[in-house]
Amino acid sequence: MHDRAGKTARPEDLIDLDALLDAYESVRPDLADPTQRVVFGTSGHRGSSLDGAFNQAHILAIAQSIAEYRSAQGVDGPLFLARDTHGLSEPAFRTTLEVLVANGVEVLIDARDGFTPTPAVSHAILTHNRADARRNPSRLADGVLITPSHNPPRDGGIKYNPPSGGPAGGEATSAIAARANQLIEGGLTEVRRVPFAQAHATAGRFDYLSAYIDDLPNVLNLDAIRNAGVRIGADPLGGAAVAYWGEIATRHRLNLTVVNDAVDPRWAFMPLDADGKIRMDCSSPSAMAGLIGMMQGGSAYDVAFGNDADADRHGIVTPDAGLMNPNHFLAAAIAYLFAHRPGWGAEVAVGKTLVSSSMIDRVVAGLGRQLLEVPVGFKHFVPGLLDGTVGFGGEESAGASFLRHDGTVWTTDKDGILLCLLAAEIQARTGESASQLYAGLTDQYGAPAYARVDAPASRAEKARLAALSPSDVSATTLAGQPIADILTKAPGNGEAIGGLKVVTADAWFAARPSGTEDVYKIYAESFLGPDHLTQVQDEAKAVVSAALAS
Repeated sequence: MHDRAGKTARPEDLIDLDALLDAYESVRPDLADPTQRVVFGTSGHRGSSLDGAFNQAHILAIAQSIAEYRSAQGVDGPLFLARDTHGLSEPAFRTTLEVLVANGVEVLIDARDGFTPTPAVSHAILTHNRADARRNPSRLADGVLITPSHNPPRDGGIKYNPPSGGPAGGEATSAIAARANQLIEGGLTEVRRVPFAQAHATAGRFDYLSAYIDDLPNVLNLDAIRNAGVRIGADPLGGAAVAYWGEIATRHRLNLTVVNDAVDPRWAFMPLDADGKIRMDCSSPSAMAGLIGMMQGGSAYDVAFGNDADADRHGIVTPDAGLMNPNHFLAAAIAYLFAHRPGWGAEVAVGKTLVSSSMIDRVVAGLGRQLLEVPVGFKHFVPGLLDGTVGFGGEESAGASFLRHDGTVWTTDKDGILLCLLAAEIQARTGESASQLYAGLTDQYGAPAYARVDAPASRAEKARLAALSPSDVSATTLAGQPIADILTKAPGNGEAIGGLKVVTADAWFAARPSGTEDVYKIYAESFLGPDHLTQVQDEAKAVVSAALAS
C-alpha cells in the first residue's frame, strides 16, 4: 500500500498532457518490441503514447483493420463511434473517424459532441439491430469505443464491439490485431484517410444519451426509487457518465445529486490508488476514498456510487458497509433480481466468471437456478445475454449487466450505470441496503474470505501455466481438504481458462498469468476464515510451482 493511497493527487503525480499528446503524433512504434505491437486483451488494445504503445500509427492501423474486418463479415450498417474522457481518447477518436469515413463506413457520433459510456454504445448497437435486422440483415450495426476503461490518465484504449453489441471475441480481435500490425510494418501505405473536417462533416449524429436514459424504465424499477425518495449520491469520477447522471435525475425525477461533475484528463481531483497511481477504479477503496468519506458520519445519502472512465464498472457505497466488495454486490444483486423479475423464465441462468466468489454458486443453488461459469472476459456472457438464456452476467472486477423486465437483452457489455441504479432499487424495494442484503446471505450461506495476490513468473512459466491440463496437478489436497475438482476449461462453455482452478468443498484458488507483468495472479477464497485463506494462498503457489515443473 502506497503511503499516500487514498489521498488527493499532488501536482507531481499528474501527467504532462502536452507531452502525452505530442507523443501520440510523433512517436513511431517499433514492432520489434512486443510491448509496442497491437495486442487486443480482454478489453481491446491499451497502452500509452509515451511508451510507443498507443500512438497515431496504432490507431490508423486498427481503424483500417476494423473497416476491412467488418466489410469481410458482411456488416454494412452504421458503426457507432464513441470516446471517454482520457487525454488520448480525443486524438484517437479523430484519427479513427478519419479512417472509417475514408473507407466508406457510415459512422454515427454523439449528437452532443460529448463523452459516451460503453453501455450506451452497446445499447445503441442492439437497439438498431433489433429494429432493422428483420428488414435488412446486412444493415447490422457495430461499434468502436475509444477508452482504456479505468486505466491511469497516461493510457489510451480502443475496442471493437461487433453486431452482438458486446466485446469482440478472440477470433475477431486476433484477426484485427494481426492485420493492424501488418499495416504498420508496411508503413501504413494501405491506410485510407480523409481530413478530420471532412470526416466530421460526413459522419451522422446519434443521441446516445436520450436513447439510453429514456429506455431505463424497461430494465429498472425507477418508479420505486422515486416513490421511496431514495437519496442518491453519484460520482462519475470524471468519466464518460458525467452528463448522464444529472439527466437521469432530471428525466426520471430521482433524488439524485451529482457530487462531482469535474472533467480533467489529468484527474487532478482523484485520490491515489493503492499503488500510488491515479486510477479510476471504482472498486478500489483508495480510489473511492472521497465518496467513502462522504458517506460516513450521518451522510445525506442512503446510497452512493461511482463509475470508471467509460462507466462499464460500478462501485457501491452504503452507510453501513462503506465500499462494497464487488463480489458481495454481485451476490446481492443476483439474489434480489431473481426474486423481483417475474418476467424472467424459470430456465434463465446466472453467469459468473470463474474467479468470482463461490458465494454466487451458493446463492444460485439456493435459487434453484443454473450457474454458467465462464473464463475471465465479459465476451463470454454475450451469447446468453443476447438470447435471454442468461439473466445476469457478472465478473469480480465490478462489471455486470442483466436483462430487461421482459427477459430480453439490455446490453451485452458491462453496464456500471445500470448496476449502480440497481443498488438504489434494492434500497427502495426492500428497505435495506445492498450490503445489508448481503449480510443476510452470509447468515444463510456462510461468510467467505476472498483475495488476490501475485507471484513471480517468467515469460516461459506464464506460457506453461496457460497451457496446463488437470493431469499436470499431482496434489490431492488443498489446505487440509480433498481436492474436488481441477479445471483448465470453464464448465459453463468449455472454453480454456488460460490457467488453472483448484476447488475443494469450502475453498478454491485460480491461477492465471498476467498479460503485462512477469507475474501470475492467484485468486483465492475460503469459507473457513481469513487464516484458512492464507493457507490456501500459500499452498496454491506450491501447487502451481509443482505443476509448472512437471
